[in-house]
Parts: sequence; C-alpha cells; structure tokens
Amino acid sequence: MTDKEYYIYHIPGKKIGCTADLYERVTNQQGYETGEYEILYRTPDIKAASKMERILQKEYGYRVDLKSYEELSNNKFNLNNMKINVTEQTTTFPCPVNKLKGRLMDNLEMRWQTEHGDIYLDDGLAKWIVKNAKTSMFNTERCYVYNKAMARYIESTVNTERAKAMDLPFPEINETYEHDDNVVFYFDMIRDWAEYRGIYAEGDPKTQYIKLMEEAGELGRAILKQNREEQKDAIGDMVVVLTNLAELLDMPIEECVESAWNVISKRTGKMINGTFVKD
Repeated sequence: MTDKEYYIYHIPGKKIGCTADLYERVTNQQGYETGEYEILYRTPDIKAASKMERILQKEYGYRVDLKSYEELSNNKFNLNNMKINVTEQTTTFPCPVNKLKGRLMDNLEMRWQTEHGDIYLDDGLAKWIVKNAKTSMFNTERCYVYNKAMARYIESTVNTERAKAMDLPFPEINETYEHDDNVVFYFDMIRDWAEYRGIYAEGDPKTQYIKLMEEAGELGRAILKQNREEQKDAIGDMVVVLTNLAELLDMPIEECVESAWNVISKRTGKMINGTFVKD
C-alpha cells in the first residue's frame, strides 16, 4: 500500500477508466472538466483498482480492457516516449508514414486513451496503424489514424481471436451489435466480417468495384425475371460490397449515406416518365 490513490472514473456514454491522476488523464488528455465525469471507486490498492475497473466496464456495458491497469502501468514504455497527439477524431504520430513502423516497434506496449477506449500497442495493432496511417495535411513529417476505425479494428480482433481459438464461425448477431433500442448495427457486422475474412488486409477498391458491378448485373437479371428473393439477395450483396468499398476508401458507409441524405433532403423536382428529375 502507498499514499497514492487510484480512481475509477466514468465519462457517461464514453468509457470507464482508471488513473492515479484525474486532472492529467481526464481533463488534460481527454478534455473533460469536473462535473462531466463521475468517480465510481477509489482505493490506494492498484490491484483492487485494476480489478474493479474491468468489473465496472462490463457492468456498464463498455468494452472491457484486454490488459488490466496494473499490467499496463508496469510497461517500460509510456506516452512520453513517443509524443503522440490524441484528439476526439484522430491519433497523430510524430513521424512520416515511411518511418512509422520503426517508431511503433520501438514503442510496443505503449498505452494511450481515446474517446473509444484504452489503446494498447501490440504487434498486430502496429501493423494495422502502418497500413491505415495518412500523412497530415498540415505537416508532412507527421501522420495519423482515425480513432474510431482503430477501435473497430481492436474490437474485431478480439472477436476474431476468440472465434478462432474456439474453432467457431464468425460471431452471429449478439449484444456487441445491438443498440439500447435493439437496433442491430449491420454495418458494423459487415465490417467485422470483412476484417475476419481478410478483405481489408488483402483486397482493394478496384476489386470491390468489380464485385459491385457483378452484383448489379445479378440485380438486373433478378428484376427482369421478377424473382423477389433474388432481388433481395442482390440488393443485400450490393450493400455489403458498398460497405467494404467505402471502408477501403477510408470513408465509412454511414458518412456516405449521411452526405447523400444531406443533399437529397433539400432537393426539389418532379417525376417525369417514372424518374425523379431535379430542378
């Protein structure tokens, strides 16, 4: 036991975490002021804090950290070894893309926090970061990844490794893909399935576009045959391919749909010969 206190904090709707320095971890690094988060538990015992953090993460429905706070606190590397910049949307690294792999490998076991949870840098995540890093538009000597995509990769890796270890097929619909109102996040399921099958690791936009054209042809034939089941299958297949194509282009399908809706919702026009013609 020491005089140090460990706090389990809760940022409602975001995460549950553990820290010995609330101001540095919650306010300075994540931007939340007093009153925007709550303290769920405090103790001078790091083992008790580490255990309670994971219990509360599960109880509140958040992703449970793969490594405990105690394990991560014992790392020989920390945030100060590689001065990354974490914002709500991105994690930025202090090097160009062509030097990123070496910097990451030098800092394996490093830990940092994002809006989507704790990040633990292992070999698999390092490879994903190198593959998905983009050069900063403000400084070519820096590069970044999107935090949401990184969190989605981590979650899919957990599901995939669990399934492979138990020799199971890809996970079916479960609480991971359901919202509070029982709406199933099918786009998330599609992306996790694609990650599991290696489509993002080995595929590219051109092959997905060709696949989309093939599915469009299937839909055309189903419409001509007036076969409702084949029409449904073809439309569903096209949505799957579009989801993967959008992901490979680094523009999530939800953003594409939202962008289109923001345009068409303001569009005016009229129907002419069975087609909507905009003004």
